[in-house]
Amino acid sequence: MELAFALVIGALTASGVYLILRARTFPVVVGLTLLSYGVNLFLFSSGRLATGGQPIIGTADTYSDPLPQALVLTAIVIGFAMTAFVVVLSLRSLADHSDDHVDGQVSASSDKENGQEDAKS
Repeated sequence: MELAFALVIGALTASGVYLILRARTFPVVVGLTLLSYGVNLFLFSSGRLATGGQPIIGTADTYSDPLPQALVLTAIVIGFAMTAFVVVLSLRSLADHSDDHVDGQVSASSDKENGQEDAKS
């Protein structure tokens, strides 16, 4: 169980970092979302993976720590808000620059497609 959970966290983190390093806006947004999912699962696993444990100390022999669950819940809400903000920001950037490159530089291939090559020379 722990090995599968660790592999899922590693796969989410690796694919999130890979997508963040892309040059387009949508893969960066998806990469940030996947990375936040990986971090949320890591925070959740810091409270020990146990089934059937109560979150209150003293009522049972085994209990689960409620603090990581509260941190993950807060991180989910903040992550959703930040994802919505980044999507709106990327749509505004696309509308202003007519391109969705993250660094703001238009590549040579998109210049040729838009017919802007003659205007630069």
